[in-house]
Amino acid sequence: MRYVPEDEAQEVRELLEENSIEYFETSAGNWGISVPAIWAKNEEQFDQARELIDAYQQRRTELIRDEFELSRQRGETKTMWHSFLEEPIRFTVYVGLIVAVLFFSLRFFLSF
Repeated sequence: MRYVPEDEAQEVRELLEENSIEYFETSAGNWGISVPAIWAKNEEQFDQARELIDAYQQRRTELIRDEFELSRQRGETKTMWHSFLEEPIRFTVYVGLIVAVLFFSLRFFLSF
């Protein structure tokens, strides 16, 4: 569940409930080091849950790809060139900072 959008998590919960699969959730905990996940309560239902979730993720992946492709065809997808045109000074400063960090990180290795 780490980095899973809330709408996707909710759809998975609904999918499991619609198919009468008992589950429980664990959180990342106070420090964020535990495993946030949805777990099947009954081991016998695990395979069924896995198949349902795999099929759901396949459909969701195709839907997101189609939306992205449609957005790209319309020219709505933001590229690096768009970022540069919107804020050229900020873009240039960020690129400069990236180059500086790379230089200072690698100069020891490049001096050999």
